[in-house]
Amino acid sequence: MVQYIRPRLDASFAALSDVTRRGVLEQLGRADASITELSEKFHMTLTGMKKHVGVLERAGLVTTQKVGRVRTCKLGLRGLEEEAAWIERHRQIWDARFNELDKVVEELKRKEKPDGE
Repeated sequence: MVQYIRPRLDASFAALSDVTRRGVLEQLGRADASITELSEKFHMTLTGMKKHVGVLERAGLVTTQKVGRVRTCKLGLRGLEEEAAWIERHRQIWDARFNELDKVVEELKRKEKPDGE
């Protein structure tokens, strides 16, 4: 197992685990927004939204820029390629396991007696 990407995966999956943060990413995919605009859109306090944006920033999914008193958020430069590759590897493992389980179930069905015993 490659250990050096684990903290990055942990940060990404932690950031994506929250519905509000996923919503923020969707919103920023449409247009940049200030923290104030995001907090209003999601009916949150500024402090709450700052915390969510901070989690997204630490994961590299969002960047912010302060101009005067306004902190504008936009999507980060990095994509989710590593996370998608990790998910795909594990999807393949589970698919293989389920295929093997299907074979076992089919074999058991064939061995069942016709009268249902």
